[in-house]
Amino acid sequence: MWCRGFLQQAVRSMSTSRQAGVLLDVDGVLLRGGSVIPAAQRAFRKLLDRNKNFLFPVVFVTNAGSCQRHHKAQQLSHLLDVKIVPEQVVLSHSPLQMLKSFHDKCVLVSGQGPVADIANTLGFQKVVTIEQLREHHPLLDMVDHNRRPKLSSTPLRTFPKIEAIILFGEPIRWETNMQLLIDVLLTNGSPGCEYDAHLLTQLPVLACNMDLMWMAEAPSPRFGHGMFLLCLESVYRKLTGQELQYQALLGKPSLLTYQYAEHLLRLQNHNQRINTVYAIGDNLMTDIYGANLYNRYLAQQHAAITTSSRFVAQGTGSRGTAVVSEEELVSTAAQCRSLLVCTGVYNPRSPLPSDQSSTITETVFHGHRDLVLEPDLVEPSHVVEDVEAAVDLLLQEEAADLKRSHSDCLSGYCRQFTSGPWSRV
Repeated sequence: MWCRGFLQQAVRSMSTSRQAGVLLDVDGVLLRGGSVIPAAQRAFRKLLDRNKNFLFPVVFVTNAGSCQRHHKAQQLSHLLDVKIVPEQVVLSHSPLQMLKSFHDKCVLVSGQGPVADIANTLGFQKVVTIEQLREHHPLLDMVDHNRRPKLSSTPLRTFPKIEAIILFGEPIRWETNMQLLIDVLLTNGSPGCEYDAHLLTQLPVLACNMDLMWMAEAPSPRFGHGMFLLCLESVYRKLTGQELQYQALLGKPSLLTYQYAEHLLRLQNHNQRINTVYAIGDNLMTDIYGANLYNRYLAQQHAAITTSSRFVAQGTGSRGTAVVSEEELVSTAAQCRSLLVCTGVYNPRSPLPSDQSSTITETVFHGHRDLVLEPDLVEPSHVVEDVEAAVDLLLQEEAADLKRSHSDCLSGYCRQFTSGPWSRV
């Protein structure tokens, strides 16, 4: 009787000895525009049990940002025929809710979709949109002759001073957004005034989604928000002779995005530790770079713990990290493995920049200006054909690791049983 109970305890311990979590990119991995990639449907049949529950904690991490989390969850649920809740979705702007030091500032928001509502949901209390700014200062937007005001107008009320800028995603009218953003930056938040040629400080800029390109239905990748940022940076540098500085860059590949995603994985796992995170994506410069950067951070954090040192992750940005609650920055995973699929931005006919001795030029580095190109950060753990192959791989690795863990655990229990005082019973 005692022996049977002892072995049952061993089995229970073995069943919880290893935990994995999965981070899934969306565009180019699961979808091409509004169409589901066939391999995604097959992959989900393998990721779900007979009750249609996920075998592992799963979070969908996308650099999209023109909608709310619950809308993206509804869209994915409908397209993939799987129940997905908002707590399983990380959009490029999701980590903004942790930057509480900006929530009481008057922020100008740029992008498309319900950007004001999104900002309010994330915790920002004083929000001004580009369209509201244009309506209040109609003489600022002059590129489109058909939209120029017929008569000069005088502002009817006092407009609040802008204290920070949030760039949610690529806007629809690039010329309007770029003009007004430059006006706000060069007047230190008072766009109705003349440019200040002697600005000593720059307004804080928080940018979400650094993707230079993304994969839709077209044969080749399309411009992303990273392309708009590149244009804005070029105009700012041309006018001021200075580099545009970012308080924070959010979305993949920033560390803060991966920390937030791991936090959601742990919540699905009843706050139990996730040992291995599998990050599946189609873009070397966002998905793979970010996953490998996070894996490096996890290794450094583990080393700091073993040496009793403090190691706190810093978000990507040219000015450092905005203030984030320390409790929300805790990462407990042991490793993050990057899996690159060939159904999106990545072209399998292009060589991976893995040769450390070769010269890698700007033409092959589509990452943001503030990211440093290091060959090991853009070298995936595995390259697979599609997301189904990625799921097959992680299932194989987890099964093999679980088998090793079970064997080690059972051997340990057997040694205890045969060497303990009950061995003489």
